[in-house]
Amino acid sequence: MRYLSLDWIDEIGRRVAADLSLQALGSTLSIGITQVVSEGPDDTVIYHLQVGNDAVTFGPGPADPEDVRLEQEWDTAVAVATGEMTAEDAFITGCIRLGGNAQLLLESQQVFAALDAVFTAVAEQTEYH
Repeated sequence: MRYLSLDWIDEIGRRVAADLSLQALGSTLSIGITQVVSEGPDDTVIYHLQVGNDAVTFGPGPADPEDVRLEQEWDTAVAVATGEMTAEDAFITGCIRLGGNAQLLLESQQVFAALDAVFTAVAEQTEYH
């Protein structure tokens, strides 16, 4: 499946829903993150990660409520996803633009650590072009 396609977003969402360690974070953290990736094969793709109310969900469209918005172009998203660029470098160089509550994003790093296994598993089935 192609990176950031609806099939890819749905597969990540299914795996997030099935991951008990991730779901447990929904009872201790609360954050809504919207990702906007422009200039890709499907033009602009918007998807979200919602954490809180005893659940963690990942799916198409914006987070509601949205605490953080991350915007980037397709080339940056692919470079970060494939390890050609670190997310930290993308932030520092302005390739990923951050809007909203940056402090809350920093306080939610354990969510991203838990998501890493999900993204790694799906990467084996993902095409990045």
